[in-house]
Amino acid sequence: MLKKDANHAVFTGLCQYSGSDLPRLCCVNMPCYEYSEVIISVQAVEDETQETGVARSSLIVSLMTFISRILGLAREIVFAAVFGDGAAADAFFVAFKIPNFLRRLFAEGAFSQAFVPVLSEYRKKRNFEEIKTLVDHVAGRLSLILFLVTMVGVVAAPMLASVFAWGYRDSPDKFALLVDMLRITFPYILLISLTGFAGSILNSYGRFAVPAMTPIFLNLTLIGCALLLSPWMAEPILALAWGVILAGIIQLMFQLPFLHHLKLMPSPKLKPRHEGVDKVIALMLPVMFSVSVGQINLLLDTILATWLEGDGAVSWLYYSDRLMELPLGIFAIAIATVILPTLSRIYATADIEKFIDTLDWSLRTLLLVGLPATLALIILAEPLIVTIYQRGAFSVESVVPTAMALKAYSLGLLGFMSIKVLVTAYFSRQDTSTPVRYAVIAMVCNMVFNLILIIPLAHVGLALATSLSAFLNGGLLLFGLVKSGIYRFRSHWFIYLFQIGLATIAMVFMLKFLGGPADLQMWVQAETGTRVVQLGILCLGGALTYVLVLLLTGVRPAHFRHSV
Repeated sequence: MLKKDANHAVFTGLCQYSGSDLPRLCCVNMPCYEYSEVIISVQAVEDETQETGVARSSLIVSLMTFISRILGLAREIVFAAVFGDGAAADAFFVAFKIPNFLRRLFAEGAFSQAFVPVLSEYRKKRNFEEIKTLVDHVAGRLSLILFLVTMVGVVAAPMLASVFAWGYRDSPDKFALLVDMLRITFPYILLISLTGFAGSILNSYGRFAVPAMTPIFLNLTLIGCALLLSPWMAEPILALAWGVILAGIIQLMFQLPFLHHLKLMPSPKLKPRHEGVDKVIALMLPVMFSVSVGQINLLLDTILATWLEGDGAVSWLYYSDRLMELPLGIFAIAIATVILPTLSRIYATADIEKFIDTLDWSLRTLLLVGLPATLALIILAEPLIVTIYQRGAFSVESVVPTAMALKAYSLGLLGFMSIKVLVTAYFSRQDTSTPVRYAVIAMVCNMVFNLILIIPLAHVGLALATSLSAFLNGGLLLFGLVKSGIYRFRSHWFIYLFQIGLATIAMVFMLKFLGGPADLQMWVQAETGTRVVQLGILCLGGALTYVLVLLLTGVRPAHFRHSV
């Protein structure tokens, strides 16, 4: 390494500040034979500045995600009040589910899980010019694939509608509306996947807040279209379909200036062979299936729900899933977003103990939130549905079936959360084959559970089957990590489980004492303000009880501080 004299210190500072100007500065300030040593020196300083506390980064992402999810909840309230759970709402939710499912594959799922480890590896071992070349070629290949997928989706919308909503073919008007909305919403996959590509780059460079904020624009746009645009349209629900496209454009435009600041604005290029792109694709193909198995199961639920007699089943599953996604998105996805680049960097240094410690911190944090959230959602299902959704076009008769679906989904919350985090331990090591095997097992079992449970439990059986398969998938992922020595439980888990369990039991008793599962009719007859106040008292009382018992049993915030 170079001597740390005054000139070197100034030069390192310049390189760290300007990042992408590294090659130019090197040529100006040093002899050519020192170029590689300078890159190593500057890269080490850059990595040190990027590797901030994982807990702090997760908190930032959680905060941004919390704001987005609260707005998402407001969006669902508006949807329920304006459109309810009728035929038109069912058609939109199916139309939105298909491109949204592909979004999870390309943007939040397979692509980010495959691209971030490769980009992290490039940052460790390559210079900036090679990193920029990788970004450009990945952008070119991804854009071409997404454009082709979008064109096929728009042209083949009737075929897709037949596959994913076969039960709607007996209702010509409903089927035609679904096809129209599919053609409008399908280009969203192109826009939001490019947004996810931009977010993956920003996450790799420690800019977690911007990608976490981006979904806010989707929620604001859809709320605005539902309230302002729908009254002017012959078919009001089409306002939401156009809102999806508008939101995709806004989300992509929002992230581009931040890429420009990093001097990593993509200039899409197509090259038949590129080492980095080929590696991303090789990792991505199996990951597309494994990381999205939960979404595949939810999509299967939607397909089977279209066969159930009458309207509303798709909407009940959708509204309940959105509530269950609140803790999942705020905590599990936030943690997984932060630890993927973190674990990728740790793996590149071959520090297995630090790898285990980071994964252990993630699991402890998930349990801290996931266990009480599961029981709270189950106990407060009816009050939540009444308070949040029951108004306007969402009738009293829809409360119970939606609440039952929420309870069934909530049973699998810890499974869903564990999958989000555990798969990062595999993908950060560029192991894609093992999660695929586990995902195949889980999906097959989900189909079996669906067929067994749909007859006696209807739409609730579909939600329950998804929860069971989530636990199976999460359990297999954890078993694989322990078996291969990538993770091992620390001794503190025994006392930690006792502390979490005792606090959760105390929370449940407090919710019962405060009247959480009281008579449903009382909640239905209450005014909106009364519902909100009572629900707030329940949530605050349960949360304070949980935290107080944790503190009394010795759990402290310092136990969850973690940096790498």
